[in-house]
Amino acid sequence: MTSYDLKGRKALITGGARGLGAGIAEAMARAGAGVVVADVLEAEGRATVDTLLQAGARAAFVKLDVTSEADWERGIASTLEALGGLDILVNNAGIELSALVVDFDPEALRRMLDVNVVGVALGLKHGLRTMRPGGKAGGGGSIINISSVAATIAFPGIAGYSGTKSAVDRMTRVAAQESGKLGYGVRVNCVYPGLVPTLMGAKLAEDMVKLGLAPSADEAVRNVIGQTPLGRLGEVSDMADATVFLASHASRFITGIGLPVDGGMGM
Repeated sequence: MTSYDLKGRKALITGGARGLGAGIAEAMARAGAGVVVADVLEAEGRATVDTLLQAGARAAFVKLDVTSEADWERGIASTLEALGGLDILVNNAGIELSALVVDFDPEALRRMLDVNVVGVALGLKHGLRTMRPGGKAGGGGSIINISSVAATIAFPGIAGYSGTKSAVDRMTRVAAQESGKLGYGVRVNCVYPGLVPTLMGAKLAEDMVKLGLAPSADEAVRNVIGQTPLGRLGEVSDMADATVFLASHASRFITGIGLPVDGGMGM
């Protein structure tokens, strides 16, 4: 008998203030986990925590810039203080800046690399150090990195973003190998979300128009749906439920994978 029950578990979710991150925090709280929402967006993050608290969850907010090692150290310490441990880490924070390859802006690329790659790398570093034997939590656990269907397909206008999310996939697999071989007791997986109509998803559709890749944002969305065998956009709950699964005992023999939650778009 398998279970997606997370009662007694302690989770830290980066980029948890809104959108997919907030959905993941809510899903984990519903499954019984204590949750720390980490984000640079303090007002939105505290509002998300208030919603969780009103629903009866154990929750707290920590301001965390994922590109800062000092912030990670403070964020982990705050999580341990608030929840009494850590055994689930979701590296969700990320940004997407669209551009044609012929118009690459080095500063935009560096910014995506800093948040999407360095941010996840630091999360892996501090998550593994905290959860492994001898760490401040020390009981093992699960790390879930949020990659993207953009890591599995060639989608015009987002080459830089695709590169960063491909890097997340590769780091996930290497970290899973190291964790297993060194006896850390931490499973490491990633999720490839399809397009979800969050603020980031809506901006991507608008960017396709600005780049001359679609006549309208609605048409850009229809193009994505047309490439998706299940015939719809993803929903936050689709991605959040997959993340709960990878955090739960039901996935106890799964590590080092990229789980497509994209309606078949990336097959």
